[in-house]
Amino acid sequence: MVALIKALQVILALSILIIIHEFGHFMWARIFGIRVEKFYLFFDVGGKALARWKWGETEFGIGWIPFGGYCKIAGMIDESMDLDQLKKAPKKWEFRSKPAWQRLFVMAGGVLNNFIFAILVYCLIAGIWGEAFISNENAQIAPNELAREMGFRLGDHIISFDDYEPTNFGMLQADLARRNVRSAKLLRGTDTLDLYIDQAYIGDVLNSPGMFDLAVPFIVDSMRTDSGNGNCGLSAGDRVLAFNGQPVSFIQDAREVLASFKGSTVEALALRGADTLAFPVKVDSLGQIGVYLQMPKIERMQYTALESIPAGLRLTWDTISGYVRDLGLLARPSTGAYKSVGSFIAIGQVFPSTWDWYRFLSILALLSVMLGIMNLLPIPALDGGHILFTLYEMITGRKPSDRFLVIMQVIGMILLLGLMLLAFGNDIIRLIH
Repeated sequence: MVALIKALQVILALSILIIIHEFGHFMWARIFGIRVEKFYLFFDVGGKALARWKWGETEFGIGWIPFGGYCKIAGMIDESMDLDQLKKAPKKWEFRSKPAWQRLFVMAGGVLNNFIFAILVYCLIAGIWGEAFISNENAQIAPNELAREMGFRLGDHIISFDDYEPTNFGMLQADLARRNVRSAKLLRGTDTLDLYIDQAYIGDVLNSPGMFDLAVPFIVDSMRTDSGNGNCGLSAGDRVLAFNGQPVSFIQDAREVLASFKGSTVEALALRGADTLAFPVKVDSLGQIGVYLQMPKIERMQYTALESIPAGLRLTWDTISGYVRDLGLLARPSTGAYKSVGSFIAIGQVFPSTWDWYRFLSILALLSVMLGIMNLLPIPALDGGHILFTLYEMITGRKPSDRFLVIMQVIGMILLLGLMLLAFGNDIIRLIH
């Protein structure tokens, strides 16, 4: 059932994004009087389709291979590789007959739609749910094994990565990977120190989930009444310092200490105001004492309908800049970022196992940004490749030959096929492991 829910979310999300992207090309083509021969969700390989209908001069349909979609524009060299049309004299309603600036709008229409759609979704999210995150202002980290190997320690507060001061605790690992960080300034106890970041670790950072957990100070909020310690004496605000003389500061190191006292009674040393007090505490067979701890403050921001517009624009820009930095990592093979490239299998794992509108819309907006940026890459067969050749024509006044464009289209399709194989290969390896 979980797999079905995830699959349905993937199909719905990708279908929405494909239609929005291709409609951008369709809309600008029709504005400039260019004929659109076909508009398909999914591919109708072999001329077979689940559904098709005619509206005006365009054939609309749903293909039977669910790997994207396309908008076939008359007189344009695209993935359909329809070369017969090039042998005929150009028609006034064909793409190739229009001035370069109009063709530029047609080719950029899909990307523009993706970014506009992301803005609208982020505005909707900001207006309904607002924003919530753990501030990094006074937060301390609980590093995983990789982070400890790099030099981070339990209780460190990350002040800055080089000259950048992170504000969102949940983005620390992403910031470390994306920003080519050379040095981290830390507050350890009362000392400030600079930690050198070896760039050889960046590949591991990308593939080590939960590198920085939140270090939760052992400050009591309340005691469970059914734990046997409901009347032990510990009360809200007490900061536990030690168990049987073994010092603890956070729940992370307290777990290890309490695990060694399973099924016994220990002395908990706690700070209450200026007084240090001792309390007998029972440790159960799981190494727990039945305590609820005070949790860090979560920053929450609510927006009115008007305020959600700049908030949506900011969220979109943050997503775009973050994803561009991710692509920068891909351009550096030494980081191993190419190992994180995934196909729709990886996308499916991102979606929740139950329907959640907030998470669905958040992922939808992210994927819309990703689709827009990927299509802007100057690779032949992608929108970015067509845009690059059109800009070249506008600057030089020389239009690339049809033969050149056909060759570039083939090269681009080969590159995209290689990227798809890499993505599927990575997904299969992750599933095996």
